[in-house]
Amino acid sequence: MRHMRARELQGRAWIGTGGRTLTLADLRGKVVVLDFWTLCCINCLHVLDELRPLEAKYADNLVVIGVHSPKFAHEADPDALRAATIRYDISHPVLDDPTLSTWRAYRIDAWPTLVFIDPEGFVAMRMAGEGHGAAADAIVAALIADAKANGTLRSGNGPYVPLPPTPGMLAFPSKAIPLDDAGTHLLVADTRHHSLAELDGVGDLVRRIGKGQRGLVDGPPGIARFAEPSGLTRLPEALADEVEYDIVVADTVNHALRGVRLGDGEVSTLAGTGAPWMPGDPNPWFVPGAAADADPRHVPLSSPWDVAWDGGRRAVVIAMAGIHQLWAFDPVTGNLGAIAGTRAEGRVDGPADEAWLAQPSGLAVDGNRVWFVDSETSSLRVLEPPESWGGTARLAGGEGPAEPTEGGRDGDPERWRGDGEDAVRTVIGQGLFDFGLVDGPVGTALMQHPLGLAVEPGGRSVLVADTYNGALRRYDFATGELTTLATGLSEPSDVVILAADDGPGPGAGRAGWPRVLAVESAAHRITEIPMGEPLDVAPARAATNRPPLDLQEGVVRLTVPFVPVPGQKLDPRFGPSVELTVSATPPELLTVGAGTTPELERALVVASGRGVLHVTARAASCDIDTENPACHVAAQEWGVPLRVVPRSATVADPADQEIELTLRG
Repeated sequence: MRHMRARELQGRAWIGTGGRTLTLADLRGKVVVLDFWTLCCINCLHVLDELRPLEAKYADNLVVIGVHSPKFAHEADPDALRAATIRYDISHPVLDDPTLSTWRAYRIDAWPTLVFIDPEGFVAMRMAGEGHGAAADAIVAALIADAKANGTLRSGNGPYVPLPPTPGMLAFPSKAIPLDDAGTHLLVADTRHHSLAELDGVGDLVRRIGKGQRGLVDGPPGIARFAEPSGLTRLPEALADEVEYDIVVADTVNHALRGVRLGDGEVSTLAGTGAPWMPGDPNPWFVPGAAADADPRHVPLSSPWDVAWDGGRRAVVIAMAGIHQLWAFDPVTGNLGAIAGTRAEGRVDGPADEAWLAQPSGLAVDGNRVWFVDSETSSLRVLEPPESWGGTARLAGGEGPAEPTEGGRDGDPERWRGDGEDAVRTVIGQGLFDFGLVDGPVGTALMQHPLGLAVEPGGRSVLVADTYNGALRRYDFATGELTTLATGLSEPSDVVILAADDGPGPGAGRAGWPRVLAVESAAHRITEIPMGEPLDVAPARAATNRPPLDLQEGVVRLTVPFVPVPGQKLDPRFGPSVELTVSATPPELLTVGAGTTPELERALVVASGRGVLHVTARAASCDIDTENPACHVAAQEWGVPLRVVPRSATVADPADQEIELTLRG
């Protein structure tokens, strides 16, 4: 398994070591796993959860080191990174690497990537993406066994020094909803406390729903458990009476929807298995009866980040951040499935079943439109009917008109879709690697990793919690302009609009405006925002620190190495054991080589220009020498920024016309 000598760990500072600088020599005798991550990346957060049982199982012999390689400008702030290690309950040292020094030393090409180092300091394996829990366990076990056999293993405590907990009533709140029009009571997703907090009009705690410990447990408020809950929505009163719960909660790290009955605080699980969706799991399209025969608690979800009641669909819309889709859930029938997004990550508009989303994280419903923020492309987008967008009428998941089915609530067989197919349109946002703080019209304005939004009553505008800019932004429907209403906020993750306050106070600063609250997640508070005139902000454009790959136009060889871990082999039982899908944004950047094939290498032809090469690789393996071998599917998506110049020009390395993206090897 040994490949090469591991490179030294270089960065700005260490977190979780008590101020100590770690070197590879300090870690000799231990199995080391380097986890290359960035705090915005949902797949990176999934890997953190996959590593937790390994850290507990091999505590005497394994050291996990998080190497933080930021994508967004805000993530390079050391205070933001330190806060994130507390927010996500990271119990291992983290190297702050804002200039990507260690990233480049290990030739990393994707978030997340794991690098395994044996006790003698050699790289043994690397793997990109998520879903490697069983494989990682097998690798660590094999490295420990080898080290025991040759006498190089060292047992004992690792170098981690815990950080102090966050004091106060709230800890990294994510979303909030009013429990009455005037906002005299708020229900807050108290994310780091793994519970819901009900606050009164002056911000005092009325009650807490949830024991405050990570877990998936139903029951009364003092027994129930959540895991980093985020989005909240309230059902209409008549529907709540019918289903016997009032609130739907996006229980993000449990990959579940939970129901809460306000009267007594009873918590129940509505949908999700408690484990994330993985390649090979079913993913039904949201058409009449798509999942009607399935118990929604047996359908895997993936990091539901927000929820919103959609009266037109008579369903709860779900921002399924983990697989870049919008889903919907019918509280009465249990129907559950996707309504937009292909699971590919990016910014591609069009019919709902063809659109690409990128970690949708906030929702707001306005009539027949579902507004959402795509955090990874820093975008404000909308799912709307074809008459609004100009798309064609097609049923999601197939060609032709929808066939009505029986069983719709209130005798309405078309209750899921209506006439024709919805389509996705981008209003603000440019792509995976471009962001900033820029006001102005569509096509010019920029945001940075927004997480929350709300539609102004009367449908005049959308307010956006522009999280990594620490700003509150407003998109005006009439003018098509994005403006900035407030800055200096601490990672605002949601915005709440309340009924207008007749008395004086900060909410009455602009005639005709209701009161507006921001959930300042990193400041652990809910803040009222004065609604004055737009601010005059200096434009700030930025791009990801990761440099583009320089190529010449012409043929490029793409390879994705994959090696089964010890005890496994490639598995062709259910079709091709490997699969490679390639596309580009803009499409004309890739003139030859787009599509899906049952192999992990391909000759591409690229044209001059700048853009992103999108690569998805999948490999299926199974256990060796067992009667009923388990199937393991490894999959990863890469968005590779490219800068392609004419063949006559000089690039950094004209001979380097190869792209290697390691899935596992």
